[in-house]
Amino acid sequence: MKQLYKFSSNYLFVAIITALLLFTLTWKSYSQGVALISFYSPLTLRTDTVPILGKEKIILEKRSGDTTRIPGKDTSGLTNTTDTFSLKISKDTLDAPVKYEAADSVVILAPEKLFILYGKTKTIYKDITLTAPKVELDQRKNLLTAVNAKDSTGLITAVASFSQGENAFTSDTIFYNFKTQKGLTKNTVTKQGEFFVMGKEVKKVNADVTYIKSGLFTTCNLDEPHFAFRFNKMKVISNKMAVSGPAHPEFEGVPIPIYLPFGIYPLSKRTHSGLLPPRFTNNEQYGLGLEGLGYYKVLSDYWDVRVFGNIYSFGGWSANLNPSYRKRYRYNGNFNISLQSTKLNFKGDPDYLKNNSFFISWGHSVDSKARPGTNFSANVNAGSTKYNQYIPNNPNRNFQNQLGSSISFSKTWRNKPYNLSLSANHSQNNFTRLVNLSLPDAGFTVSTIYPLQKKEFVGSQKWYEKLGIGYSGNFRNQVSFYDTAFKFKKLLDTLQWGAQHNLPLTVSLPPILNGAVIVAPSISYSQVWIAQKFRRSWNSVSKKLDTTITKGIFIDQTAQFGISFNTALFGTYNFRHSKIIAIRHVIRPSLSLNYKPDLSRKHFYDTQVDTSGYRLRFSEFEKSLYGSYGEGKFGGMSFQLDNNLEMKMRSKTDSTENVSRKIRLIDGYGFSTSYNFFADSLKLSLIQLYFRTNLFEKISITANATLDPYQKDNRGRAIDKFVWEGGGFNVGHITNGSISMSTSFQSKQKDPKIEEKRKKDLQRQSGNPDGLADQQRLMDYMRQNPSEFVDFNIPWQVSLSLSVNFFERLKPDYSGYEKDFNSNLNFNGSFNLTPKWNFNLNGYYDFNTNKMQTFQMGISRDMHCWQLAANVTPIGLYRFFNITLSPKASVLQDLKINRTRYFTNF
Repeated sequence: MKQLYKFSSNYLFVAIITALLLFTLTWKSYSQGVALISFYSPLTLRTDTVPILGKEKIILEKRSGDTTRIPGKDTSGLTNTTDTFSLKISKDTLDAPVKYEAADSVVILAPEKLFILYGKTKTIYKDITLTAPKVELDQRKNLLTAVNAKDSTGLITAVASFSQGENAFTSDTIFYNFKTQKGLTKNTVTKQGEFFVMGKEVKKVNADVTYIKSGLFTTCNLDEPHFAFRFNKMKVISNKMAVSGPAHPEFEGVPIPIYLPFGIYPLSKRTHSGLLPPRFTNNEQYGLGLEGLGYYKVLSDYWDVRVFGNIYSFGGWSANLNPSYRKRYRYNGNFNISLQSTKLNFKGDPDYLKNNSFFISWGHSVDSKARPGTNFSANVNAGSTKYNQYIPNNPNRNFQNQLGSSISFSKTWRNKPYNLSLSANHSQNNFTRLVNLSLPDAGFTVSTIYPLQKKEFVGSQKWYEKLGIGYSGNFRNQVSFYDTAFKFKKLLDTLQWGAQHNLPLTVSLPPILNGAVIVAPSISYSQVWIAQKFRRSWNSVSKKLDTTITKGIFIDQTAQFGISFNTALFGTYNFRHSKIIAIRHVIRPSLSLNYKPDLSRKHFYDTQVDTSGYRLRFSEFEKSLYGSYGEGKFGGMSFQLDNNLEMKMRSKTDSTENVSRKIRLIDGYGFSTSYNFFADSLKLSLIQLYFRTNLFEKISITANATLDPYQKDNRGRAIDKFVWEGGGFNVGHITNGSISMSTSFQSKQKDPKIEEKRKKDLQRQSGNPDGLADQQRLMDYMRQNPSEFVDFNIPWQVSLSLSVNFFERLKPDYSGYEKDFNSNLNFNGSFNLTPKWNFNLNGYYDFNTNKMQTFQMGISRDMHCWQLAANVTPIGLYRFFNITLSPKASVLQDLKINRTRYFTNF
């Protein structure tokens, strides 16, 4: 009998429910893969590598918009397909994430979508950064609110700071909408260029435009500025300009009853065109005047120009054209063309003077990386010889008699020993009014080459492989004239030209005596080409010397053969139980044997110079461009003895011998001379003496002299007899010599960072001067604006320079020699009377006249955002004083107050 099982309805209900659930989940799926209709856009960007075949592939192609496929059987095998992803973005969603942090806590109110940050908060959105003690961010309104923090007494301890790009400001309260980028702030301070703008209410309408209500405009960075321009309304366009309504200045909070109907303040960092304000002056020679009146024009990104001038009530004037140009990483330069018409006193007066003059300067420099191996530079300073004399309020230029110019081009070939240089040179003496022009001046050199040297070294080098030869040549044209008697027709009569060639031959030999002595033989040949001969002859009728100039091509030459021996001797003296460890003396003798044939004898001659029949010997090439070589055959030796003295001391912080420091007592001292065995007389040449040291690395001393060991006749001419012959001790007499001492002391800087910033500002104001023309402009700017260059960072500094020299020169009547003696003292210094008051002075004292030739002194007061300076020159041909009160900010330099008076002393 079959066994019957009991059936439960609960099992049937569970089975039906399970079947319905499985059918619901899988009714659109096939056994080969996953459903495609419901999951055609999954939440992933990964590539699906599951093969898609048949109907499923046709559905995908339809959904992706691919109509190039024909539905049917797929025979391509496996196919890779990229899934796509798309979400609907809410209208109030920001287009970038907002990053925030807080030192204390962050409270998030989810239903209100409100974030509250406490304690040193920082919020970042795109290029916007906000820091504040407390910040509230309303996500629904995209509104950010930041407030300051106060202590129990009501004083503000922390403020809210907002920055976007280059714009930044601090406020008591900030409201900002991330979506519209509009904001409203209260009690705001912002900086635009060199200006500080303070506003009671500030409205930011976009990233560049801001409106301000009830504020101050100043360059003073204090909370309570020393001065400001107060206004009711202002519009600020970042990095362009600010425009305000009626404004009036105030100092120390006291309003000044001077109202401006409106104000336009440039904020652009780029240069822009505009008027150059003049300075009022009063001059005893020129009368009342306006100086510096002109216009500045920006022509392009590479060119700008200044046109300015001076005008005086007595009729004098000057006009200046000053263009400048620059191209980054390539070159930069500037011109200056100045015309000057000087009228002193009134027409009809006995001291009436009228003079017209001009001056031209040009400076050009090239970046060394622009064209490696090629360089072009210009440094031109030329003009009328009377121009400097009539410049007012500039003693340095008034007494500057020497001017020079150079325009040069040089070319160096890569991996070649050649070097070419071309230049045009100019020099003039404003005292003698002689002008020399050299055009062109060409030079070509070949560095030392070794023609016998092997291309590939194998073993040690032979002595002949170290044989080197070089070449240097120069060619020059020159014309000379006096500007008082200039005539173009006669200019060619002064034309001189010449050339010089040098061909040195050297060889390096191995040291001898175990390396103690270095041997160096040498051979050299030089030649000059000269365009004229200059000869003197006695005229028995007129009882004077006549000169004759013969034009042509003449050659003078010389050759020299020699071998030199150099070594060094050391001597040390040690000390015991002393701070001084040892003193070392180093002797470096040098001996050379030389031979020079007499190749120039025919170019020397004797002639009578006075009625007594006295004769002197001259060279017919004495006034040539390159001079002439000395006459006579030389065969002898030259000797030099150089010395230096050093001391080693124990360190102050350690008494052991391991810690010490070296001190150079004397950097060098010695003598040099030569002896000619072939000479008929005066075989021993003049002895050259020298001495140099830098005591304590503070006092620099340099001295040199020429010692003559021969006796003299009654005309001062040397005779072949030494001074020690005939009894008595005598080493000779010094024919010329000089000694110079200089020192500079200063206190430590208060802040080294201030000095670095000062140097950068100086380079910026001067345009990074490279040549004399640029340096001259810098000196003029410093003279006109002395208060800008007072260094309050150094409490005191002083510099001294003493120079003494004398020399013997032949009298005009050839009757003997006479000595000229010159000595002078230069000094300058400054010191701070208080941290805000600085006193400075400089001068030049001439011991020949026992008079102070120039003396200037000034006093400056640092007024934080302003500076007061008073300068006076009470001594000299041109005396003056001036008082200047000016703001430090360069954008407000036109507001300076200047009072200047000039006086003359002739």
